[in-house]
Amino acid sequence: MDVVIAGGGIAGLGNAYALATAGHRVRVLERAPDFTEIGAGLQLAPNATRVLRGWGLLDEVVELGVLPRRLVFRDMLDGTPLTRLDLDDVFEARYGAPYVLIHRSDLLRVLVSACERAGVDLVPDHDVVGVETDGDRAVVHTAGVRARHRAQVALAADGLRSRLRARISDDEPVPSGYVAYRGAFPVAEVAGRLGEDALRDVVVHIGPGCHLVQYPLRSGEIFNTVAVFASPGFRRGESDWGGPDELDAAFADACEEAQRGLKSLWRDRRWPMYDREPIPRWVDGRLALTGDAAHPMLQYLAQGACQALEDAECLAARTVKYRAPGGGCDWPGALREYEAARTARTAEVQYAARVWGETWHVDGFARTLRNTLFRDRDPADFRHVDWLYAAP
Repeated sequence: MDVVIAGGGIAGLGNAYALATAGHRVRVLERAPDFTEIGAGLQLAPNATRVLRGWGLLDEVVELGVLPRRLVFRDMLDGTPLTRLDLDDVFEARYGAPYVLIHRSDLLRVLVSACERAGVDLVPDHDVVGVETDGDRAVVHTAGVRARHRAQVALAADGLRSRLRARISDDEPVPSGYVAYRGAFPVAEVAGRLGEDALRDVVVHIGPGCHLVQYPLRSGEIFNTVAVFASPGFRRGESDWGGPDELDAAFADACEEAQRGLKSLWRDRRWPMYDREPIPRWVDGRLALTGDAAHPMLQYLAQGACQALEDAECLAARTVKYRAPGGGCDWPGALREYEAARTARTAEVQYAARVWGETWHVDGFARTLRNTLFRDRDPADFRHVDWLYAAP
């Protein structure tokens, strides 16, 4: 193999497809028995859908997803509208691609099929535990009695709690103190709880210490809900924090529409929210980080998967640039430019996601000021999203 990738999620498969179509032999090692994705809805902004369009996969993604009309912000307590972003033809023309809503498992299915067509070697049930550099090769070790996998380069796409990141940094995931509850149900089951524009818009209710996001999936057949709140149990130092009783208490003063939305959640599972501090190095010898292993971020900008796809496009392009005469690749050069191009960009997104979350969750006078600023914004003003969505 030219490249062995640890992790078969969106980051791992995105990189695998991009590298395979750039002419490299790629193997993906996934610790689970199957290439599947947990979770529910996913928002793909134009910076990600441009990548998918360039790969020839956007039509498949759109067919399985939803093209929303608007991104709408409302106040959590009184339900009044604050501001919106119209996701129309003007928006698509400005950024060169649409805004798409898709189920995580559907996006993964598109990437798995694309990798199979491109000749990627997809290997499930292989848990990568370490990587070492042996001269100009990476040696990838898996748990149990397995053969070693040798390649020109190893990519760590093993997520927030990446084992392989420890070769480069001794940092740990940073708990935000917030927890998310999700739900994705057939529209027929939740129809009586939906607002007027629920099947056409992404609606975000923001309020003191909590927010609620709702939007349709799978051509409007499924409705997705995410509720996020600051956990009092976390602040008290409890080991088991963010339970359903805290969920109910956090949204006790929410408006009627948001209260209806809380009934569309899975209450038997929850997702504590973590990120990590940005790091300036992603490369150690023949090992490089990508996706959440490199830059895990809070969900407020909906950029986790988007940035992983940007990583994949960037690295594949650098391998083409550093293609050696007569074949092969100057991998050290390609990895060096990949690291330089991506660390600053993703650090900016990580920090911005934290600030955006703080802005959503303010109370008192800060809430009044935020709401005033949001209401005064011209819906045609793209200044605050150009940096994120526009092509570099």
